[in-house]
This record gives sequence, structure tokens and C-alpha cells, in this order.
Amino acid sequence: MADFVQALSSPSAWVGVLSLTLLELVLGIDNVVFITLLASRLPASQQALARTVGLTLAVVTRVALLSGIAWLTRLQEPLLTVLGQGLSVRDLILIGGGLFLMVKSVRELSRMAADPLGTGEASAGQVSLLSVILQIPLIDVVFSLDSVITAIGISGNVPVMVTAVVLAMVVMVAASGPISRYLDAHPPLKLLAAAFLLLVGTNLVAEAFEVGVPSAYLYFTMLFAGVVMLFTVRAARTVRAQAVSQALEAAQQEQSDRQSG
Repeated sequence: MADFVQALSSPSAWVGVLSLTLLELVLGIDNVVFITLLASRLPASQQALARTVGLTLAVVTRVALLSGIAWLTRLQEPLLTVLGQGLSVRDLILIGGGLFLMVKSVRELSRMAADPLGTGEASAGQVSLLSVILQIPLIDVVFSLDSVITAIGISGNVPVMVTAVVLAMVVMVAASGPISRYLDAHPPLKLLAAAFLLLVGTNLVAEAFEVGVPSAYLYFTMLFAGVVMLFTVRAARTVRAQAVSQALEAAQQEQSDRQSG
């Protein structure tokens, strides 16, 4: 413990902590979106518990990954060859996680298409609290693998990396609640979030074969789509409000004409 505190005693160490925390947060956007969508399938009373416990377990898995630095470096060594492309353990994890995300996203998109407002049987009681809690740390391994390897390359200081991971997870826990409530209040954005995860899953599989798109491009694309959708939702609300107002005015005018007649 004394060694851990000593490693964080210098200003340069805390600069590293802040830098890696920001890195973890930027690379963890898709993780927060997945957790929010996954937990939204639970009853409202269980969603905060699922997010908190799931992310706490995710912290444990990330710290375990950081503790096995030598093992992580071996993950990038070619293990087998498929279609002339050497695949490592890291690549296989990306492929498995990407396919899992693609399947989950397609299911979510199908469910939302069948029940856009989330009020029918298609949205009720299909997941359990335990399954959600277990899925969060498992998929977090896929999301965090590259960021952990990057953090090791940038710092190499385990106490600094562990502190950054814990701080980033605290921010994610705090942010997941407001994000969840916002998505619940704007169902069309849930559709966009599911489409974003489908895109991320596809890109994870592509990354395993070294043809992936840089994450910055994906985030910018989805941010642009999100802004457009927000304006679309706002315009739709205005149109509905005007239609209701015109209908009320027409009804009042008709009633007034009847009374005068």
C-alpha cells in the first residue's frame, strides 16, 4: 500500500492519472451506451442497482487486466491464421464481443421497431437482474481491452493506471443514470443508440482483421446523427402541438357556430 501511495506522490503521476482518466472516458462512451440500453430492459427500481454493481465488477476486471501486463502483451501475438490473416487472442476477443454486440443490437432494433414507445409485451420482463449484472463486466472486457493496452503503452505505471480506471468508472456510474433517464424520455434516441452499438460491433470485428474505422470517425458520425435526430424530435413535437392547437380551435369554432345557429 505504501508503494502504491508513493507512486502517486509526484505531480507527473497525477498528470498521468488525469490523462488516462480522460482516455478511459472517451473510449468508454460506447460502454456507457451499452450499459444504459441493457439496464433499461429492467424494472425502473432495479436499473440503478444493475448499473452500479455491473460497473463495480467491471472495475475489478479492468484492474485484473492491468495487473497482468505481461499476459496482456502476449494477447497480441498471432495464435492462428484465417484467410491469410494472423489472429491473436485479442483479435478473437474482439470478434466474439463484436458479434455479441451485433446480435444484441439487432434484437434491440427489432424490439423497438415492434414497440417504439416501449409499452407493449415486447418490452416487458425479458431479462433478469443477474443476467444484466453479469453481461456488463463481460462486455466491458471487450470495450476496455484496447484502452487498457493503450494505457499500458502510455504509462506503464500500475498505480497510475488503476487510479485512472477507478476514477473513470466513478464518472461512468454517475453519468449512466442521467443518460438512462434522458433516453427513456426520448425513445427515438434509444433507436440511435442501438444503431450505434451495431456499428461498434461491426467495427470490432473489422478491427480484428485490421480493417477497422478509427473510433473518432464513429463518434463524430453518431454525434452528427444524434444532433439531427434531436432537431427532428423537436420539430415533430412542434408539429404535433400545432396540429392539436388547430384541432382545438376548429372544434371551438364549430361549437360556437352551432350555438350561434
